Amino acid sequence: MPDVVFSVDQAKSMRDQQVPGHNRWHPDIPSAVTVRPGSEIRVESREWMDGQVVNDDSANDIRDLNLNVNHMLSGPIAVEGAEPGDLLIVDVLDIGPVPQETGNVAGQGWGYTGIFARGNGGGFLTDWFPDACKAIWDFHGQAATSRHIPGVRFTGITHPGLFGTAPSAELLSRWNAREQALIDTDPNRVPPLAMPPQPQEVLAGTLTGADLERVGREGARTVPPRENGGNQDIKNFSRGARVFMPVLVPGALLSTGDLHFSQGDGEITFCGAIEMGGFIDLHLDLIKGGMEKYGVTTNPIFMPGNVEPRYDEYISFIGISVDHETDTNHHLDATLAYRNACLNGIEYLKKFGYTGEQAYLLLCAAPIEGRLSGVVDIPNACCTLYLPTAVFDFDVRPTAEGPRRVDRGQCAVAS
Repeated sequence: MPDVVFSVDQAKSMRDQQVPGHNRWHPDIPSAVTVRPGSEIRVESREWMDGQVVNDDSANDIRDLNLNVNHMLSGPIAVEGAEPGDLLIVDVLDIGPVPQETGNVAGQGWGYTGIFARGNGGGFLTDWFPDACKAIWDFHGQAATSRHIPGVRFTGITHPGLFGTAPSAELLSRWNAREQALIDTDPNRVPPLAMPPQPQEVLAGTLTGADLERVGREGARTVPPRENGGNQDIKNFSRGARVFMPVLVPGALLSTGDLHFSQGDGEITFCGAIEMGGFIDLHLDLIKGGMEKYGVTTNPIFMPGNVEPRYDEYISFIGISVDHETDTNHHLDATLAYRNACLNGIEYLKKFGYTGEQAYLLLCAAPIEGRLSGVVDIPNACCTLYLPTAVFDFDVRPTAEGPRRVDRGQCAVAS
């Protein structure tokens, strides 16, 4: 078994661990441990919101989430000999929920998917689903079921939503400047265009006092993906995947967290995977000077593993870059096209008795495939969403008889 280099007691907040993690990106957050190239390690993880979400039938916890807390990351892990310009090789050996535990914290036999309220982060379809909702998922080995979305069972592609290396001071400054410039184009937008440094609820490993305050003023929020990797939410970062991470500071300072039991392409509700705490086993190595050798000037590159569910039949929904409510064409807007594919899938599933919120949560948590099908045929981009038919315990395919509508209840909603 790999050496446990970062341990988490799930009964305690990340702040109260023997060695705390962190929830901001900053080059001055000290390493929690140093390992050698070639090491196989286990990193234990707290779920991304540090236990704010509970296993019940209300979405009040999702509605009231304190977003300043996220993400609770394990690390940083320093790698001996890593220097700026190297590539850090990260092999995902194994990953899963908290082993041999059931309890009150996500990852202890269960996880959750949430729709964030429009005023508290929102999501991909927040204009259609502005209120907080939640689905609890129970784990059965590799499969998940939910009392809040009956009639479905699927095998998850378990993966870390987030891992990344620490940014250099110069890169951090660029992040903050360009994101603030974006915010300034519409500073009162709800939800906001980006999330600037926020000095509240900052966790920076063992830093305290003036050093902690400085990280709060300067540290980048962990919400988006950036050049260091970060919150990429790529469902195929699963067992067997190999990721080549840019090294931007001495030691690389790798961190990970935001573990997902399952997720569809796009993580469309924002809190949109099946969130959990747990563990991830990694093998780490280096390619000296690898960034220049392979032209890795901005973002990581990766090779998917070969461990994923075997679904061979899909029902697919198509979207194009047209605002159908106003009958307005947008030029090759792939985001709008994928949004329309998602909305088309939701409308279809409603015909079988699911509410819109249940369908939205399902498309976020199940291993759907999102594809950029065409971006050259002016004026319309075309995107597609592939939903495995085998996740349902009924025939979801179109037939001459029409859909069999059944009362499927409702997901957890806020009071």
